[in-house]
Amino acid sequence: MADRSFRSLENLERTASTARVLNLLKVSREHEGDWDWKEKPLFQTPELNRCLLIKHRLRSNEYDRFPDDRQVALKIVIPIDRRDLKTGGRYIFVGQVNYEKAILEAFGIGLEHPDCMILDVMDRTPSLDPFLLREQLSRVGVEPADCYFSLSESDFKSMLEFVRAEITPLVKMSMSTGATGVRSIERMASKILSNVPGEDTNILGTTLRMSASEYHEGVFCWKGFLYYKWSLGVLMKDVVAVSAKLDSIKPKGAVDTISKTYINRSRKTVRDRIVRTCKEVKGTLQIYDTAYSALTQEGKPMAFREFLLKAPSLFTRLGEQVGALQHIVSFTNYRFGPRRGYIGSEELMDILIDFELSLRDRVDVD
Repeated sequence: MADRSFRSLENLERTASTARVLNLLKVSREHEGDWDWKEKPLFQTPELNRCLLIKHRLRSNEYDRFPDDRQVALKIVIPIDRRDLKTGGRYIFVGQVNYEKAILEAFGIGLEHPDCMILDVMDRTPSLDPFLLREQLSRVGVEPADCYFSLSESDFKSMLEFVRAEITPLVKMSMSTGATGVRSIERMASKILSNVPGEDTNILGTTLRMSASEYHEGVFCWKGFLYYKWSLGVLMKDVVAVSAKLDSIKPKGAVDTISKTYINRSRKTVRDRIVRTCKEVKGTLQIYDTAYSALTQEGKPMAFREFLLKAPSLFTRLGEQVGALQHIVSFTNYRFGPRRGYIGSEELMDILIDFELSLRDRVDVD
């Protein structure tokens, strides 16, 4: 049986960017004539600005490539020939053993180069989701062109409405309702969705007796929790539909017995892991809901303080899980849309194993 451990680079390049894949080659092809892309590139190094970046779930034989204990790594895929991706590509993991030598040989830059700082930020960000990535880069003063982030205006407006509704109890707790309250809700929602500190949010930090650095990091993660809570609400209907679609897809052409057995087993594994991941995400979000309710409904600010201090440790896993769900929904809708048609057994196995790995955790490895 063929090795199902990796997918075709050509197929991957045709995929739109998702929470797991940032397709810089596709961005360059579509926007290289734009002023913004030329003047505000994500990376200064041209070769790096035309790579594919992947949040890669490590396989068991890859753990020893890193000096630390991790499950996910940022993978830089460098096409051998950008005009013909059938020739394949080379790859580097950010933070791998001998990373400094590998990045110097591939791009001619050292670890002190600004592009390596950006790669480090992206490596530490739980997913490549456009909202989260834009926020993380903005925190370190990096603001590339909008073409690198596919968050639509309608999605941003929808999230802004969600945040307004979410923080209303917090604002009402500190002032009377009415016109002033409405303006305060608008102002605080905008502050939460920006990276510019303001008096509205800093007062809360003082009340919670947190240092500036603790509060700044906690609020960023709070913003992430709000985003993931909104994302899960948007995703759930699609997740159910995608699970049903994966069960119904039948590969074209002859399928041997081994492949058929593998596909049937993998469908069940993916379905079970989707259900388990959704439950775990809801459980993590419930930690926030409980703490926020204690603050706004019971007048117990220390419960919310404990959440803000704990949020960074919860944030990475939550981001990986929501990012994996977003990737599965986005890719399934892309690949199995009404105009995509034919799929063979080998490609279907490639996709299923990718989804399995995206949702895998240490329990599955053990």
